[in-house]
Amino acid sequence: MPRALRENALRRAVLARRAAGRPLIDLTASNPTTAGFTYGEEVLAALSSPAGLVYEPEAAGMATARDAVSDELARRGTPVAPDRIVLTASTSEAYAWLFKLLCDPADEVLVPQPSYPLFEWLTRLEGVQARPYRLEYHGRWAIDAHSLAAAVTGRTKAVLVVSPNNPTGSYLTARELAAIEEAAPALPLIGDEVFWDYPLGDAPADRASVLERERGLVFSLGGLSKSAGLPQVKLGWIAMGGDPARVVEARENLELIADTYLSVSTPVQVAARALIDAGAGVRAQILARVARNLESLRRLVERHPALNLLRAEGGWSAVVRVPATRPEEDLVVTLLEEDGVLVHPGYFFDFEREAYIVVSLIVRPDEFDRGVSAIAGRF
Repeated sequence: MPRALRENALRRAVLARRAAGRPLIDLTASNPTTAGFTYGEEVLAALSSPAGLVYEPEAAGMATARDAVSDELARRGTPVAPDRIVLTASTSEAYAWLFKLLCDPADEVLVPQPSYPLFEWLTRLEGVQARPYRLEYHGRWAIDAHSLAAAVTGRTKAVLVVSPNNPTGSYLTARELAAIEEAAPALPLIGDEVFWDYPLGDAPADRASVLERERGLVFSLGGLSKSAGLPQVKLGWIAMGGDPARVVEARENLELIADTYLSVSTPVQVAARALIDAGAGVRAQILARVARNLESLRRLVERHPALNLLRAEGGWSAVVRVPATRPEEDLVVTLLEEDGVLVHPGYFFDFEREAYIVVSLIVRPDEFDRGVSAIAGRF
């Protein structure tokens, strides 16, 4: 558990600016429901079904909802039978359940670095240790297989991959999937694939889902938060694959964990198919916005040789390398206080070196262009 929570300099600067009523361009915004996308009336209609008033819990999730998720995975090209799917309230909860399933206290899981900073808390709150393995950038971000193999110890119980990774935007490729199999053949593989449906122009032709691994034990995580732009309705899923015998055993134990919590609400399960179907339209809007903003950023960076836009293959974020003339924290605080632009510093995501800034690509285009232009003006 956290012993002390202290605000960093960026957080203090944000609070001070908002308290003073000063305008702010938030290039860290990641909530699609406030980013100007259009949601159809069918979303609310689906959640108002009278069937949502009947409580008949199923540990793994309602069969109709799991059928809908199964069809959604088939659309992606990774079909999974409904009896290999367990519903959760979120991806974070899915991680917590899988750590309960696979680990004892003080066991370890391997996590990518740089990546999503929530892993530190998700593991710590389950009494598990996160051991990093590196992603290296050589024209694209890729898993350092030697780093991964070196991180394995006798207490390692799983390998986590995020595809596309947040924030580097790098997809897991078939070659990397094979490298993980070689480096850690006996370890379960957990693939966070929530941004899978947002490939960009540089997405590799051989991007691979963890569900393509036929040996061992694999888990693919997804949910409506990203695939349908609906973070507020709280529906995620764990899809299982690999060796059939290991999948059956894991499914039985995971169902016991799910039955202990029964956290997924009935109304969202009743509405699952309609929400997934409606998500296609929202997803198309988000993908168009992300592609538009990335191209705008690319054109801007081309006019400013001091900046370097790193390759992004998918997802909602972009990483820009900037001159390391001052610590990242000083830079982002200056951008906020003097230019009114909020960005993430690279150290939030455990980049090994400075200086990087991370921006969200789902920001409204006019705000995005003003914000990145202000950043460029600094260099």
